[in-house]
This record gives sequence, structure tokens and C-alpha cells, in this order.
Amino acid sequence: MADRVLDTRTLNRALLARQLLLQRSKIPITRAVERIGGIQAQYAPSAYIGLWSRLHGFRRPRLTHALEAAELIQATLMRVTIHVVSATDYPILTAAVRRSRRELWSRVAKSRDLDPHGWQRVATIITEALADGPRPRVELIQALIDEGFAKDIWEGVGLWVDMIRVPPSGTWERRRADLYGLASDCVTMAPIDEDTALEHLVGRYLRAFGPATIGDVSSWSGVSITTLRPVIGGMRLRSFRSEEGNVLLDLHRQPIPDPGIPVPARFLPTWDATLLAHARRTQILPEEHRNEVFNTKNPQSVATFLVDGVVAGTWRQEGPKVKLEPFAPLPRPARRELDVEAALLAAFLAD
Repeated sequence: MADRVLDTRTLNRALLARQLLLQRSKIPITRAVERIGGIQAQYAPSAYIGLWSRLHGFRRPRLTHALEAAELIQATLMRVTIHVVSATDYPILTAAVRRSRRELWSRVAKSRDLDPHGWQRVATIITEALADGPRPRVELIQALIDEGFAKDIWEGVGLWVDMIRVPPSGTWERRRADLYGLASDCVTMAPIDEDTALEHLVGRYLRAFGPATIGDVSSWSGVSITTLRPVIGGMRLRSFRSEEGNVLLDLHRQPIPDPGIPVPARFLPTWDATLLAHARRTQILPEEHRNEVFNTKNPQSVATFLVDGVVAGTWRQEGPKVKLEPFAPLPRPARRELDVEAALLAAFLAD
């Protein structure tokens, strides 16, 4: 039997459903973060705004308290970027991406000619520095400099020492994520087989962003297709086809809504993962507007809003209000809905 073909609109609705953007959810915050595959958090407020758009009645202290209680963890993970993930997922995802991150760093730092003994020494210095509790990034770098290492060696430290960003840093209240601690101080870092960890990573991705190609999983995770292929080959997955004929993989019993289902107005923060390259198949961000959201002159990207499940413009906080900048004139019903949602967002930001 031939695989079912999913058109772009169906894939768009599937993504929005799995990202909790069709209807705000009432599930606990840790489950929500797991459900959407973690939250990219280079800019701390993005995680708060992303959850506000997805969770019913969400208020900022919920995320701050979850980080303080180590129910959620903030650390460098997929694609060597900062993510907020659950404490349960953190050690598994760390094991899944560790080898790929080390290989990437080795290529970047090849000219630095660092041997395994050098890295062991670096790890020992940082582990000892953090033995009595969290310390600021600047102090940890200084500890390395004092032992004769170059300042930029810091970029690779997290590949040999499992470190997390410790509250209050990286929260709404203190946005610079510059306070580090040992992950083992608040998370059980039991050894995990890489293939087991990778299978978990693939499952998290498909549950949050599927159906998708193996290339999409690779783009999101930073793990090569070569590494992922045998792991995916051993999983019990269902498959579909895109209109272009690409194989789309998915977990069983995951939602694929009717493509005609209405989509409410939604506001997304900077760097929301639904807009990144791995989700291009859903056309949530029309290609003609991609450079207006992501470009080299603005590496932090811009915040956006959705109309009928598609990015229709950008937004920014301007005093007590949220100002909309549509890419094109908006239908009156869509504008009215956006204005209501913008007023709610403005109240959230000012709360």
C-alpha cells in the first residue's frame, strides 16, 4: 500500500497541533516543554513568550520557579544552542548530541591542536572550580587562563564537563545566562547508551515537529544523517510522503488534524523553533519573508505573528503596547483577532 501523501497545509496543521499552537494547553509546564521538543532560549524572554502562546493562563513565575526547582534545565544542547528542557530529558539529550558536538568543535578548533590530555586537564580545572557551587562565566574563564589556557578554550569546555546555566541567570528577571553549575548537582547523570539516547531524541523531535524527513531531524538536532539513519531504521515508525515525494517519518498515534481546521492568531518570540530551517516543509514561514526574519544583520531574528497558521508580520514591544508590522494588509477579522491577542501579550509583558 502506497504511503499517504500529506500536502503542505496538512503538515502545517500537524506542526501547529504538536506545538500547542492550535489551542492553549492546560498540561503542566514540564510536560509542555517535553511535548514541544524543548525551547530555544538564546534570549531568555523568548522561552517565557513561547510558553505564554502555548499554555492556558501561563504567567512568568511558572517558568522561573521551574528553573529554580531544577524541574526544567537550561543548557547548551541541540545545534550547540541554548535550550530549556525537562530535567528528565536533559541527561538523555546530552548523551545524544555529545559526540556530534565534540566532532564539530574538533573541526572548528583544529588549529588549536589540543590533545585528549589537554581536555582532561581543562575538565578537571572547571570541575574543581564548580565543586563548591555555581560560579560566573568570567571566573571560570579566569581559572583556565591562570592555568595557562587561552581564553577561547572556554567554547569547548561544556563538551567535557556537563554544565547548566543556573538561575537566576537566564531568567526573565536576570537575562544574561552567565552563571554556571555542574549538572550533576541537580540532575542524575547516569551513563546512557548513545543509540538509546538518539532514539529518544528522534522520538522527541517527531512528537514535536513531525511528520518529517530524516534530514529535518538532523537539521534540528545537529546530529548527522549518517549517525541517525541506523537508529531510525530500528524504530517502529509510520511513513508518509510529501507532495514532492520525500519520505516523512512519524510516531504512531500522533495528531494529523484536518487541514481545514481554523488556526487562531498567535504571537511567536525570536528564534521560535517552528520557524527554523528544519520546519520549511510546513511553510509556516513563507520563503519570500524568511530574510525579513532571519538575516546576518539581525542574528537574533525578530518576533513574529501568525495568521491562519502562517507568519504574516513581525511585532515588538513599544512602551505599554505591542506594535504589529504586517508584511501585507490584513483582512479586518484577522486584524481584530490580532489586536485582542496583542493586548493580552502586552499585559503579560508588563505584568
